[in-house]
Amino acid sequence: MFIDEAIIRVKAGDGGNGCLAFRREKFVPRGGPSGGDGGKGGDVVMESSERHNTLVHFRFNPEYKAQRGRHGEGSNRTGKEGVDVLLKVPVGTLVYDADTNALVHDFSTPDERVVVAQGGRGGRGNARFATSTHQAPREHEDGHAGEERTFRLELKLLADVGLVGFPNVGKSTLISRISAARPKIADYPFTTLQPNLGVVAVGDAKDERSFVVADIPGLIEGAHMGAGLGMQFLRHIERTRLLVHLADVSDGSGRPDPVKDVEVIRGELANFGAGLETKPTILVASKIDVANKEKLSKLKRYARKQGLDLFPISAVTGKGIDELKYAMADRLDQIRATAAAAAAPEILLSVKPE
Repeated sequence: MFIDEAIIRVKAGDGGNGCLAFRREKFVPRGGPSGGDGGKGGDVVMESSERHNTLVHFRFNPEYKAQRGRHGEGSNRTGKEGVDVLLKVPVGTLVYDADTNALVHDFSTPDERVVVAQGGRGGRGNARFATSTHQAPREHEDGHAGEERTFRLELKLLADVGLVGFPNVGKSTLISRISAARPKIADYPFTTLQPNLGVVAVGDAKDERSFVVADIPGLIEGAHMGAGLGMQFLRHIERTRLLVHLADVSDGSGRPDPVKDVEVIRGELANFGAGLETKPTILVASKIDVANKEKLSKLKRYARKQGLDLFPISAVTGKGIDELKYAMADRLDQIRATAAAAAAPEILLSVKPE
């Protein structure tokens, strides 16, 4: 089961109360105040983990409470601190405050650790109130309450390449051909109900390059408004560096114009926002083993007009698969190089006049 959204409630531990006590020992007639401070309440901590890939464990257990701090004791003994609660989330999880919808943290790398609810401070015991003029204080503080918050967790897949297109254009078959992923493949719409990830490797062992591909469930017209399954999964395309857009050029799709299919999907990406329409894109003509030549020719003309690279493939026979894999790897290398150059600080060279 793929769960990509969950709402949880967390409560950090309350601080322990300060103690009211006086020292009573033989031969110490005026021992004075000895009430210790209360212990700090436990925090609620989130940590990104590569061992988790869904939010399903939050769906069935949505409430988490850290341990409260122990109360202070006599003889100036501070109460024990409460035990923290550690919540593991998949890499790619965004944490939003459910009340304000503000982004709390974006877990984009493994082993990130963030305190999302702070434990309450322990109250002061009466020993802390003693002064030269107030030597037997009876004042002491209660522990402070720990933070209580509600969060909305949203998981976005971290993939380099996203496969998009109408249902049944061959996305699942393609990812099963180029990687070790084994998604469900059938000849009815919306066979893919959850994104599938596959690692693709190209080249020999010495110069091997690898990248992650995500098979996104099929999009249809109106996906950005919730039609079909698109609204639920369009967010997963946001983090991809490259889109591979598949268009069915066979007669089995029941749709007469592959160019219109491409335009519809590009329109949905643009309407969803987040700059999806500006992502680098490779166009793929799928199912060329049973292609309609007129559809293929029309798609080729469209690709030339739009300045898109077009790769005719057949995931069944394997034709064009290797060329597509190397094209994806080369394009990703270019994108990474461009991003690295843009992120590098500018070096200004000053030349002294002669």
